[in-house]
Amino acid sequence: MYIEQLYTNCLAEAAYYIESDGIAAVIDPIRETEPYLELARKRGARINFIFETHFHADFVSGHIDLAKKTGAKIIYGPMAETKYEVHNAFDGEIFSLGKLKIKALHTPGHTPESTCFLLFDETGKEHAVFTGDTLFVGDVGRPDLLDGKISREDLASMLYDSLNTKIKTLGDDVIVYPAHGPGSACGKNIGKETFSTIGDQKKFNYALKATSRQQFVSEVTEGIQPPPRYFFEDARINKDGYDSIDEVVKKNNRALRADQFAEAIQNGALILDTRNADDFEKGFVPGSINIGLNGSYAVWVGTLININQPMVLITDEGKEHESVLRLARVGYENVLGYLQGGVKSWKNSLDTIRSIQPEQMKAEISKGIEVIDVRKPSEWKIGHVKNASLLPLADMPKNYSHLAKSKPYLVHCGGGYRSMVAISLMKKDGFTNLTNIYGGFNSMQDAGLEIVREEEVVAS
Repeated sequence: MYIEQLYTNCLAEAAYYIESDGIAAVIDPIRETEPYLELARKRGARINFIFETHFHADFVSGHIDLAKKTGAKIIYGPMAETKYEVHNAFDGEIFSLGKLKIKALHTPGHTPESTCFLLFDETGKEHAVFTGDTLFVGDVGRPDLLDGKISREDLASMLYDSLNTKIKTLGDDVIVYPAHGPGSACGKNIGKETFSTIGDQKKFNYALKATSRQQFVSEVTEGIQPPPRYFFEDARINKDGYDSIDEVVKKNNRALRADQFAEAIQNGALILDTRNADDFEKGFVPGSINIGLNGSYAVWVGTLININQPMVLITDEGKEHESVLRLARVGYENVLGYLQGGVKSWKNSLDTIRSIQPEQMKAEISKGIEVIDVRKPSEWKIGHVKNASLLPLADMPKNYSHLAKSKPYLVHCGGGYRSMVAISLMKKDGFTNLTNIYGGFNSMQDAGLEIVREEEVVAS
């Protein structure tokens, strides 16, 4: 028996490769197929099955392309209706994989078709369960992604039954392999580990400790932030099908001369600059949005930019293919090309952004300049600068519509990535006096700024 977790950090997504006697299965593959094909080639195995735990909302799965390239059968659970050929496993159906067995466990709740896959080892012992978005480390899948077709409360109630009848009944030593780790928007607060055991989750996962359906539904639905707006479109793509990733990358990864680039902008293309924030601030094409490859690039694009919006890219040299590929992972395929030669080839004027060290903030604040915090509400509650305003990046631009575009503002996040994204959005919308804070909130605490913590507010 061989199991490998293939983790994609920028999506906080885990796919799995399982193999026995030269026969392999892949669970929840991301869109590019080469990692799985290469692993099978290296190990001299044949991929026979592709198991999908549900219709993923946060990325476009690679199941269709992988099936075409390998001849493998795509397996979904009950209630999964697609526009391409799949095998819908019935609850309890068993699949043979060499000397191993894989059993489908229908676990509706995150979505109606959600299905976990229980792996039995060569001796017939329960070894691991691949839980998709049904169960994470420290959390469970959000029950609000059906766009009103089923209420979050009804889905949470289904999830309560699934966990109690199908998951908690497994042995404590069974390994839990979820589809996501920390940072994914598919859960509220996923733990830092990417796998666990049933026993540990029964001890430490708040959702598995709920003593009643009412308590579970209340806790699971409380405090859910709105999903990134691309989620519903990606779920539809995974259900209906898509163009080959190879064709998409070939079409989108196209060099544009500066005049072609300018023409595309004139015709309504949005400029996405994928360089690091420190490079972006020193000089960028006016109107660019900075979402760097060094962070959760695809997720923030999916959160802030309409999936149908035509785009042109500015990247570091050699990062053109990666910029296009990572967009395609989340269904963003309307890329007209990238600026050949990067920002150096842009002969017109460039814009810049002012940044200061946290130590310089005290003097700025003493002048009455307002501080804007673009972190999540959960981060804000732990601690924030006194008198700052919370304007989460995920809710932009609607949450800054009340601000005066000519006023000066100090903008920060946790470490500096999100604040540059926010400032680029605001500058594109006409804000003229924005200052970025290097190092974000972590550095601001070290610099001795006055910090307000939630427990202090409650106590007062």
